[in-house]
Amino acid sequence: MLEGRRRAPLDLTRAARLLQAMGNPHRLRVLRELSDGERCAGDLGRATGLQPSALSQHLSRLRADGLVHCRRVGSHIYYSLAGDAATAVLRSLAA
Repeated sequence: MLEGRRRAPLDLTRAARLLQAMGNPHRLRVLRELSDGERCAGDLGRATGLQPSALSQHLSRLRADGLVHCRRVGSHIYYSLAGDAATAVLRSLAA
């Protein structure tokens, strides 16, 4: 069996939080858009079809769970994936 193999430690609480955040189809769509690179909120809204208030709520959740990073340039806010966790899950889903 797998007795001889050592597994890397897994933070199950963090993994569950990540999967719960990604379990929403709108947030998953936002993450998929961000997997192509950094986007401003307006571009994300057009690409996902989400209204600004709904998009803002989803982005807030993704930021709180450490999946999305943002930076402000003037009056624009740009979003990008934070780390490799979301990318790894998106790749698994596409396989």
